[in-house]
Formats: sequence, C-alpha cells, structure tokens
Amino acid sequence: MKEYLGVIKNSRLFRDIKEDEIEAMLACLSVRTRLYAKNEFILRAGESARAIGLVLSGKVHIIKEDFLGNRNIIAEARAGDIFAESYACVPDAPLEVGAAAAEQAAVMFMDVSRVLTVCGSACAFHARLMRNLLAVLAEKNLKFSEKLTYMTQRSTRMKLLSYLSAESVRRGAREFEIPFDRQQLADYLSVDRSALSGELSKMRAEGLLDYRKNKFILAPGTHAGE
Repeated sequence: MKEYLGVIKNSRLFRDIKEDEIEAMLACLSVRTRLYAKNEFILRAGESARAIGLVLSGKVHIIKEDFLGNRNIIAEARAGDIFAESYACVPDAPLEVGAAAAEQAAVMFMDVSRVLTVCGSACAFHARLMRNLLAVLAEKNLKFSEKLTYMTQRSTRMKLLSYLSAESVRRGAREFEIPFDRQQLADYLSVDRSALSGELSKMRAEGLLDYRKNKFILAPGTHAGE
C-alpha cells in the first residue's frame, strides 16, 4: 500500500489529511486492494455496493448497458478518483450502472460504514474525510448536470461542440486532450461511432476544429452555438 500513498494523499477524498494520518486511517477503514485487467468488470448492474472504490492506478469507466449490449460511458475515474460512493451509502439499492477497468487498474476499497462512522477517538482527520466525501458528492452532481447539457443537444454535431467547447473552457486553451478514444467518446455522448467520426471529419473540413487521436484544436470562435 505504501507505493500508492502519494496517489491517496493527492486524492480529493483525502485532501488536507497528512500522510501519517492516512496510514492510521487505512487500518481503521478496513481497506482492501485488487488489481483488474483491462475490460474486467469491477461492479455489475444489479449488484449492491458496500464499499467505496478509490482508483490507485489506471482508469475505470462507469458504464450503463442496455439489453442489446449497447454501452454508454457515464463517467471516468482516474488515479485518485473514487466511485460507487453514492450506492455504497445506500447499500440496499441495486446498482443501475456497472464499473469496468478501461485499462489495467488497481483499486482500493473502503468499508463505507467505517468511513461514515467516526472512530472511538473522534479524530479530527476522520471528520475531514467525511467532509471531503460530501464535497466529492457535490462535485459529481455538478458534473452530472454538465453531462446532461451535452446529452440534451439534438444532434451529434451539437453534442460534440457542447462537450469540446466545455473542455476548452475547462482547460483555458483552444488546444487540449480528452480522456476518450473515438469509441469511448461515442459511448460517452450516446451517439453512433461512425456518425461521430463522420461529423468530426465534416467539422474539420469546415475549419471548425482540427484533431489527431484524442488531441483537439478548436478554431477561434468555435463553440456550442455553431
């Protein structure tokens, strides 16, 4: 676990908690770790979650699949990010989404009952952990609202422009990278991959943007209203 202390310390969940305090907390929280291969499921829809997952390395996709196997990427968790926290807080609620390793990933699981219960010594850093968890939940609600903005756009082009312009604003630059390949981006925006690729080619031909793999450059004035 020591090899991942840097990742844990820099995570939003453990923000402002010292390394020696973290080591003490890990024992208190009954943590366990597991390594997952690329595309391996960590959690499946219909199961229940009683632990919060924290990504130590690699990437995890939160996904929703329909009965035909079509996949929609709801969110991505990278090293230092947590997932399944909302469901873990309501352990009897069946998962409506799944979690799968987007690449080889190491995940640390924390017993949610121990996270939400202040230990006998009522340590200040445990109270900080709970405040951090509340902040993470609030941030994720905001991100979900942002994604709804993309999803409510009427066309593939508008979904792309809405997402890419938001990423440009977030990075403060017209040139930026996104965390998805083409199929993952199509899944994230709930559009057909070939339609997405075709629309990107048209937008490049029109001078709205340029791209190479997951790197994009938006032309001046390009935004979701185009």
